Amino acid sequence: MIAEDDVRYVAKLARLRLDDDEIPRMTEELARILAHIDKMSELDIDDVPPTAHVLDVANVTRADRVTPGLTREDALRNAPAVADDCFRVPRMS
Repeated sequence: MIAEDDVRYVAKLARLRLDDDEIPRMTEELARILAHIDKMSELDIDDVPPTAHVLDVANVTRADRVTPGLTREDALRNAPAVADDCFRVPRMS
């Protein structure tokens, strides 16, 4: 069984502020959670392969191909302001 001091310690680690009247309820809830985890450890999962995702996920990316990039003129064509062949932006202070 879990003690109330354990609940206070876990709450402190989680940076939770629990009132004194919440401690008994949290103690009971944490005990039920830990009992459920103990119950799950009884499962036989030797034949279950490890998975990173519960569903089969296919990677749908395009093939990498080298293509020409934009010219400087094309990149700057719709810029609101240009200075010295560069984007002109407001000064950050």
